Amino acid sequence: MASVASWHPLFLRPRTTSNITGTAICRKSYLQCCNNKEHDPQPEPEEKLVFGMQCQAKRRQVLLGTTLAAFSIPQFFSNIALAENVVAEDFRVFTDDVNKFQISIPLDWQEGAGEPSGFKSVTAFYPEEGVSSSISVVITGLGPDFTKMESFGKVEEFAETLVSGLDRSWQRTAGVAAKLIDSKSSKGIYYIDYTLQKPGESIKHICSALGMANNGWYNRLYTVTGQYVEEDSDKYRSKIEKAVKSFKFI
Repeated sequence: MASVASWHPLFLRPRTTSNITGTAICRKSYLQCCNNKEHDPQPEPEEKLVFGMQCQAKRRQVLLGTTLAAFSIPQFFSNIALAENVVAEDFRVFTDDVNKFQISIPLDWQEGAGEPSGFKSVTAFYPEEGVSSSISVVITGLGPDFTKMESFGKVEEFAETLVSGLDRSWQRTAGVAAKLIDSKSSKGIYYIDYTLQKPGESIKHICSALGMANNGWYNRLYTVTGQYVEEDSDKYRSKIEKAVKSFKFI
């Protein structure tokens, strides 16, 4: 499985010189936002000239980088306790009081949490059999121009941008093929289902939920990702779909 660092440059398809410049400015602006929660970065004159390209590139960078982070599942246990209340015969509620969210997970799944990096944290759940199937929650800090999910565009636009950015099947040497299955919005959360398939490998199904919340200083994007391979559909599909849809803020 590729790391976020090695995959991230692949997301931006070849662009014109002006777009590349806008993307570079976007990356600089985004890092400034994440590293300084007290002062918003002031736009430079050059940034104003490419404002439209900057916002489009920033939205794509944030959502694609966050999505791929969800595929790098940590292999260690969480110190965050599980709530005692049971929501179904084979599920239980995981509560993160620090990051203010809850999610129902299969009763026999293990959990792991990554150390925060800047404004990012990762919590993952996976069955004892291995990590080909998993559920993860990735939290990423956002700049001040992201105030609600609609800042990324409507859910249909968001989903198309996400999936097209992951798709590499158009290359001369075909890479990952991504296909959008469904997208919808409910109560401020975007739900997106799609598939990924590397050449010669099994189809991987992705169920995701994305929402935004403020921790008192800045807005944060929560990306919930459930994944399973085609041959494990009967075993994990319903559990993963239920878990992803159970995510909520507290």
